[in-house]
Amino acid sequence: MRHESIYTLQTKSGNMEKALEMGKTSATGSFQMLIGVAASTIIMALGTIVLGRLLSTDEYGLYGIVLVPATFINLFRDWGVNSAMTKYIATQRATHKEEEIHNFLAAGLIFEVTTGIALSLLSLLLANLIATTVFQRPESASYIAISSVAIISGSLLAVSQASFIGFERMELNSFTLICQAIVKTAVGPALVLLGYSVLGAVIGNVLGLAAAGIIGLATFYFTLYKPLTKHATTESSIRKTLGIMLRYGVPLSIYYGLGGILAQTYALLIIPLTSNTMYGNYLTAFNFSVLLTFLSVPIGTVLFPAFAKLDPDNEHELVRTVFASSVKYTSILYIPATMAMMVLSGPMIGTLYGEKYVYGPFFLTLYVMGNLFTVLGSLSSGGFLSGLGKTTILMTQNIITFIIGIPLGLLLIPTIGIPGLIIASTICGVPSMLWGLYWIWKHYEAKADLKSSTKILAASTLAAATTYLPISLLQTANWIKLVIGLTIFLTVYILGAPIIGAVTTTDIQNIRTMFSGLGTISRIINIPLRAAEKASETKTTRKTRRKQKQQPPPNN
Repeated sequence: MRHESIYTLQTKSGNMEKALEMGKTSATGSFQMLIGVAASTIIMALGTIVLGRLLSTDEYGLYGIVLVPATFINLFRDWGVNSAMTKYIATQRATHKEEEIHNFLAAGLIFEVTTGIALSLLSLLLANLIATTVFQRPESASYIAISSVAIISGSLLAVSQASFIGFERMELNSFTLICQAIVKTAVGPALVLLGYSVLGAVIGNVLGLAAAGIIGLATFYFTLYKPLTKHATTESSIRKTLGIMLRYGVPLSIYYGLGGILAQTYALLIIPLTSNTMYGNYLTAFNFSVLLTFLSVPIGTVLFPAFAKLDPDNEHELVRTVFASSVKYTSILYIPATMAMMVLSGPMIGTLYGEKYVYGPFFLTLYVMGNLFTVLGSLSSGGFLSGLGKTTILMTQNIITFIIGIPLGLLLIPTIGIPGLIIASTICGVPSMLWGLYWIWKHYEAKADLKSSTKILAASTLAAATTYLPISLLQTANWIKLVIGLTIFLTVYILGAPIIGAVTTTDIQNIRTMFSGLGTISRIINIPLRAAEKASETKTTRKTRRKQKQQPPPNN
């Protein structure tokens, strides 16, 4: 028994070390991805804020509306080929099969360019019909036609980014994101200032994607594709490779596609029922919620290849450890970020957009509430199932969401408008999410540590509640409220999470290990980690003293 116990402990220790090494690799990649996401989002956010201030609420709402058709049609472009490229490139790299990698790159590029051109032409042909019949806004036809160019540009960008992620070249992915953001932010507001109004904003959006697509394709070709051209690619090998990619990708495209179709269907339902002004308020809230992609996109993107390296048949304990750890450490960051956005929605929108978007804070608070399901594993489960190739489960999840979402949207959107859209979007995904998490537990015995999740949620709620009272009583400028609110929230969470037990000393050490390869950034991250560590040590010291006091005095 003692031998088995020691063996079990050694096995668990080995799994944790391996999980931490994977976490360290993922953290480095995630940080490189985070640079691109954060920089591009900040740059585009600046452009969006300028547009929101330069355009009237009516014009800003119309700008958001005319982008919907191209976004909707674009959902039928991919068929899961990009995800298949990422998976198979990562897999073939692990076994050094360079010839196969070349085939996947060539097949993916040909497929994406072909579908991108076809759907751009379709969007162009349908522009007038959509504007007059569906949107009942004839003035939007020319804007919709111009936005059609974004589909082919998006296909070029998508194939290059899928390759960058498969090769774990996150810095190249960041480069393309930043290029898109710079062009979009420079061109759009400049044209609006020159008097082109909505047209200028639309052209800025299209040119941003076009620039990123061309730069991404050039980088893809010279950095990844050309070094592999010594491996001949025949037409038959491309067809065979494309077949493999589609078998993997089609269920995944149904997973992502149905979610996108549902979201765009909701947009098509709400647009004829609401004013441009109210849609502009909704668009403002949506743009703010995108700030959370600072965390979710790098985490979700990097978890995909990380999970793809697991062998679920021979590494049962490691699979469970990695999944539980991914849920916990994403929740430690994502839940407080969501709570902070909810409690500070008013000062945030007021500071950056002014007072004209009066419904924006309410829409934003309602919109981000669904992120709280991260504590159950909602952010980790998609990457987990994709990485292990269980795309049919993902497809089934979104079929369930779609079946529930359509009638729910038809009921709530005409009844209560945009709040109904947001509520329907959140509720419809809950049953499928719970079923997916149950499936993971049943087949791999992997699940979130609910005790830790509850404590993380409690620590974030405490920080939010502590922040709300003084902010609601302050009668001052929004930017002052925002600064004070963020200071209070971060202080309470960083010190409160260890005291509540949401973060332990071991967790802090693990996070420090995972981020240790980031140089200067790791030292910056260490500042809040040290504060949390001291709070944890203080709690441990007090607990030890209480136990010592409770012990009876030794007999002389």
